[in-house]
Amino acid sequence: MNNTPVANRIHIGFFGMRNAGKSSVVNAVTNQELCVVSEVEGTTTDPVKKAMELLPLGPVLIIDTPGFDDEGELGELRVKKTKQMLNTTDIAVLVVDATKKLGAADLQLIEIFKSKNIDYLVVYNKCDLLSVKELKQLSEEENVVLVSAKDKKNIDQLKEKLSLFNMAEHRGCLVRDLVEPGDVCILVVPIDEAAPKGRLILPQQQVIRELLEHGVITVVVKPEELEAALLKVKPSLVITDSQAFKEVAAIVPRNITLTSFSILMARYKGYLDAAVQGAFAIDNLKDGDKLLIAEGCTHHRQCNDIGTVKLPHWIREYCGKDVSFEFVSGGDFPEDVSEYAVVVHCGGCMLNEREVRYRMKCTMDQNVPFTNYGTVIALTKGILMRSLEIFQGKYTV
Repeated sequence: MNNTPVANRIHIGFFGMRNAGKSSVVNAVTNQELCVVSEVEGTTTDPVKKAMELLPLGPVLIIDTPGFDDEGELGELRVKKTKQMLNTTDIAVLVVDATKKLGAADLQLIEIFKSKNIDYLVVYNKCDLLSVKELKQLSEEENVVLVSAKDKKNIDQLKEKLSLFNMAEHRGCLVRDLVEPGDVCILVVPIDEAAPKGRLILPQQQVIRELLEHGVITVVVKPEELEAALLKVKPSLVITDSQAFKEVAAIVPRNITLTSFSILMARYKGYLDAAVQGAFAIDNLKDGDKLLIAEGCTHHRQCNDIGTVKLPHWIREYCGKDVSFEFVSGGDFPEDVSEYAVVVHCGGCMLNEREVRYRMKCTMDQNVPFTNYGTVIALTKGILMRSLEIFQGKYTV
């Protein structure tokens, strides 16, 4: 549980006004002095995150946010950060000062939760300051928990309420529904200058773990070892790193199913349909068009970086047009992408499903095609349709 990647954790965000006691409630839930608390309004100036386990939900990420009613120039920036956290939040906790009741800004937050289809609870903090009559009135409201972070009253009840949310949709699978126990699966993993030192990238790790748990015989090779491996075993599936797609496709017999880690990740994150449709938009590019290439993480750019070097080269070579590229990474995904002909996103392995879907929806709402690295690479190498054959009858593309 402690080693579960942040992207695979259920994100629980704590929101509310300044001095409502959000940080105190977070400290009580995590049973740690995670957040600085003070009587001074606006103590929390940036989102604070804590990974933990909350049964039966499992691994979660707790997020404390700045007050939604912050003021001034800096306050506006803090509110903007809070709104950004809403794009990653699976379950929202609205912390309200019980002595002040729900205000207009609290109601605004509830409307945002509803508009974004975020499950939420209203937590009235400082209930130790209320009369019996006031407590009874508040307890009659729906979706409410009364707590006192100061003396940790009803914190266990809050945890129990959170654990009752049905997060089954966040427990999808990458590959286990595509193979049977006892099958052989070959994974092609290049170890070159672009590979991280001493480890595999997250999608490769996740696929290996899932295959092993499912009882699949898993063979991991470098591209130059693939031919030798195929002479010794007959796989039902070959999964390759996108960068080696063309080389691997030329080696793997046509009667063996082939796909990529990136395409599996797009399905896992819930946007494979959009990625396929968006990739075909590359066919319609014109001279002067501008594309946005977005990555969910930040890393040191190497001389042959896939996002800033290889992908632009492959796209230009494929479409034969004079197009330009802009690049963003980490949390800097722009709200306005209307100037771009296509948005090409990374696999999103470091982002949770809700944030990837938000980026996709934000893009497509502006009538801009949205796709990902692996799908575009498969298209430019002429093997996109082959890489999707495994989903026939199991997934609509």
